[in-house]
Amino acid sequence: MNLTTLCYIERDNKYLMLHRISKKNDINKDKWIGVGGHFEDRESPEECLLREVREETGLTLTRYRFRGIVTFLADNFETEYMCLYTGDEFCGNVAPCDEGKLEWIEKDKLFSLNLWEGDRIFLRLLIDNAPFFSLKLRYEGDSLKEAVLNGEKILPAKAVKTD
Repeated sequence: MNLTTLCYIERDNKYLMLHRISKKNDINKDKWIGVGGHFEDRESPEECLLREVREETGLTLTRYRFRGIVTFLADNFETEYMCLYTGDEFCGNVAPCDEGKLEWIEKDKLFSLNLWEGDRIFLRLLIDNAPFFSLKLRYEGDSLKEAVLNGEKILPAKAVKTD
């Protein structure tokens, strides 16, 4: 089982995004994502979140919210359970990241970036300030084949009768 955190740090109606361009053999190669990573032994989700944000950005989060759980299923990878957070207060300065380039992106420009299709769903939920949610995303290769939000299938779209 794969346990991870992902955080979208907010400032001035922008999110700090990581353009994953540095690592070879990176499943997120050339994608824009938030910051986060894998749990270490005996870590709570919050401890993982704070450590990963500090390691990847140089920032220390001082206020954050647990926003949802995302379950990723993919044909070639182990199931991943991701704890999704937003943070809006921090101290320190953004430092270079060895996994890619960090950049503050205006929220209204996020959807023009090279994002995973499933990320577009949960970013919209974050931006719309949705209550805590559970999102299941099933990929085949790079294609999102199914999305289930709080137990209700949202993709592929439900069949609609046309009489």
